[in-house]
Amino acid sequence: MEAFVTLVATDSYCPGALVLAHRLRDLNTTRPIVCLVTPEVSKNACLQLAKVCNVVHVNTLRSNDDANLQLLGRPELDITFTKLHAWRLTQYTKIVFLDADTLPLRNVDDLFDWPAFSAAPDAGWPDCFNSGVFVAEPSESVYSELVELASQRGSFDGGDQGLLNTYFSEWSTSPEHRLPFIYNTTPTAQYSYAPAHVQYRNSIAISHFIGQDKPWKWQMFSDGKVFPRGNAWPGLCELVQCWWDTWKKHYGETMPHQLCSSFLDPSSCILSSELQSKPIELFGTTLTNAWDTKRIKDDMQVYDERRHTAPLPPLHITLSTPSWLPEPVQVVPEPMVKYSYIKL
Repeated sequence: MEAFVTLVATDSYCPGALVLAHRLRDLNTTRPIVCLVTPEVSKNACLQLAKVCNVVHVNTLRSNDDANLQLLGRPELDITFTKLHAWRLTQYTKIVFLDADTLPLRNVDDLFDWPAFSAAPDAGWPDCFNSGVFVAEPSESVYSELVELASQRGSFDGGDQGLLNTYFSEWSTSPEHRLPFIYNTTPTAQYSYAPAHVQYRNSIAISHFIGQDKPWKWQMFSDGKVFPRGNAWPGLCELVQCWWDTWKKHYGETMPHQLCSSFLDPSSCILSSELQSKPIELFGTTLTNAWDTKRIKDDMQVYDERRHTAPLPPLHITLSTPSWLPEPVQVVPEPMVKYSYIKL
C-alpha cells in the first residue's frame, strides 16, 4: 500500500496540512493521507487533522544546530528532523512526502511511479534537492542510518534538507531520481524566475510556499480576494488565492486562527500572529488595537517586559542666534513732515 505523508510539528502548520489533505482529495487521489504530529500539537488541532488524515503521533526530533540554522535564517527549522519518522511507516511500500506548505494544482498520484529516492532540485542550489517533496520507501534501517548520521555529522543547513542531501548524495548524478521542477515549484523563493512561472504555469503540479510568509498568514479583503503582500507578483497572488479558495470551500468563513486554536473553544483565545489572518474591511468596521485586547496574553507580556517605566530625563533646549547670521538691518523711519495750508 502507498500513501501521501505530511508533518505538523506545531499548530501554526495545521492550516497548511488541512488544505493539503482536502486538495489531494478534491483532485481525486486514490491514496490514503498520513499526518505525523508531535506532542507540541494541540488536542484541537489533532482533532481537526484526524477528520481528513490518518494521524500518527511521533516524538519531536531536533537538530540543535543553531549556527547553521542562523546561517539559513530559519532558526525554527530545528524541528524538521522530525520528518525522519516518515521512514518508520513500514506499513506502506512507498510514500510521497509533501510539506504542509505545499499545494497540489493537479492530481499527483503519478509521483508513486517514480523510484525511491526521488526529489526535485532546489531553486537556490539545483545540485541539491528540496526536501519539501520526495518519493521514498519506508525502512527502519534507513531511519537508523539517518539518525546515526545526524548524531555524528549533523546537517550542513541545520535542517532535514542538509541531512537528507548528505545521505542521498548520489541524487545529483542520478537523472532517473530527479523529479521535474514542476513537482516542487517555489514561487516564494528569494530568486524566482517569474517569466518561467508565467510561461509554464499550466504545467505546475505542486506549488511550495517556502519561507515565512505562508498563505494562511496573508490577509484578505471582505470579498475573499487576497491582499497582495509587498512586491508579490501576480502569479504568487493567484496561487495563494487558490489556497484560500480551498480553505473557504471546506471551512467557510471560519479563519485558521479560529479553527486551529489550542483551545476547544476557539472564541476564548486569539493565537499569535503565526496563525492569524483576518479579512480586511475597508469601510464601516471599527478595528480593535492589540493593546486594548486583554485576551492577547503573549503580546501583553512582551509589552510589559519592554515598556519604558522610568520617567524620561528632563530635556533642556537652548535657542541662540547663529554666529554666521548677519546682523539685522536697522530701518530708520523717515521724519514726519508737517504741512500747513494757507487759505486764499
